[in-house]
Amino acid sequence: MQEQYTHTQTSTRGLGINTVLRNTYILLSATLAFSAVTCGIAMAMDLGRGTSLIMMLAALALIWFVLPRTANSEKGLVVVFAFTGLLGASLGPTLNHYLAMSNGSQIVLQALGGTAVVFFALSGYVLTTRRDFSFMRGFLITGLVVILLAMVGALVAGLMGANIGGFQLAISAAVVFLMSGFILYDTSRIINGGETNYIYATTALYLDIYNLFVHLLVLLGVMNDD
Repeated sequence: MQEQYTHTQTSTRGLGINTVLRNTYILLSATLAFSAVTCGIAMAMDLGRGTSLIMMLAALALIWFVLPRTANSEKGLVVVFAFTGLLGASLGPTLNHYLAMSNGSQIVLQALGGTAVVFFALSGYVLTTRRDFSFMRGFLITGLVVILLAMVGALVAGLMGANIGGFQLAISAAVVFLMSGFILYDTSRIINGGETNYIYATTALYLDIYNLFVHLLVLLGVMNDD
């Protein structure tokens, strides 16, 4: 009797995890497509960097202040699409900048391809092995804090007229490695039942992909700069 109850519990838990995983990847695909649309519109409108910054700040405000109140309702879906749409649009000026280069199209495609390869390879590894990467949490949080402080330092140094090109390059390389770790960690949380809300799971993976793409773009832009 006890064995049957345990088996039922395990089956129910596995079903719940699979549902969260399926819903997460469906919503992630939809939000990425929506971001591509808003990014294309922003590029066509030739939005400025000031508008891009405002959109980015608005997107962050949504996930910090609005999403926690709506993540367990249908309103959470609206918030996620608004958040990803704003972030997608905020990329418009950046992509226009790179596409204006002589080999800009190649750089953007390489960044997109590299992001896709890293995401599918790492998430596929976790899905296949079911390995628990929760032990990485402390390292990832510490790395994130260090990188944020480094970005603030680079911004201040840049405003003071210092040459921070090499420092910015090092930051982008660090972000690429950090986001790779977050992909492992966030996917592992879904697989092992640590994250049961697919809206939160989608938001986490979207941010991993977004930051990975942006900083791969920076690295490739430097390496391909004529």
